[in-house]
Amino acid sequence: VVVPHRALANLLAAMAEEPGCTADDVLASVTTLSFDIAALELFLPLVTGARVEIVPAGESGDGERLAARLASCGATVLQATPTTWRLLLDAGWTPDGPFTALCGGEAMPAGLAARLTATGAAVWNMYGPTETTIWSAVHRLRGGEDPVPLGHPVAHTDLYVLDAELRRTPVGVPGELYIGGAGLADGYLHRPELTAERFVQHPDEPGARLYRTGDLVRYRADGTLEFLGRTDF
Repeated sequence: VVVPHRALANLLAAMAEEPGCTADDVLASVTTLSFDIAALELFLPLVTGARVEIVPAGESGDGERLAARLASCGATVLQATPTTWRLLLDAGWTPDGPFTALCGGEAMPAGLAARLTATGAAVWNMYGPTETTIWSAVHRLRGGEDPVPLGHPVAHTDLYVLDAELRRTPVGVPGELYIGGAGLADGYLHRPELTAERFVQHPDEPGARLYRTGDLVRYRADGTLEFLGRTDF
């Protein structure tokens, strides 16, 4: 996937505001470099003045060792998949102070959401495909949400729920999620046919493009998105 610098710059600026990251934060990086979300862990501290603590691979996969590392480095922000969060919680982890927990990369079960919010951390569900630069939607959990919504778009990002004719669906009606805006990738390297298939022309804005996610979603009455499944399964 060819992601332009401007798309990553937009994401970092958006993430600095919401969920938020400042020069007072310590972000623990646990993600392998082959996973796109690692870019957020390494570059967001650089643009906000925060400190990044790179956690060795042997510790990031062990709940007790990871919990000890978070405590010793004074981490205030951690981005991880639901699998890693379960490891931490099963090891008895709780934050020592103000803490921002970013959860993404897999669907977030309501049970895990409840366990995380019970720790007192500020918990965010993060959603987005690589083709739209890591995260396209965020949601701050308030507790008791089942299912956990995908949330609202990050800055300069547009989320559309469209039917098979690329018409917008009403609130509550399922459709495929299409994403546009500043985070859109240029396409797939040396794969023009796949690029044309997944990156389509915007039905209402000449010259603009949208990415077909293949995710089946619907808008809820509160304006947040609910994930329902995949259109290709």
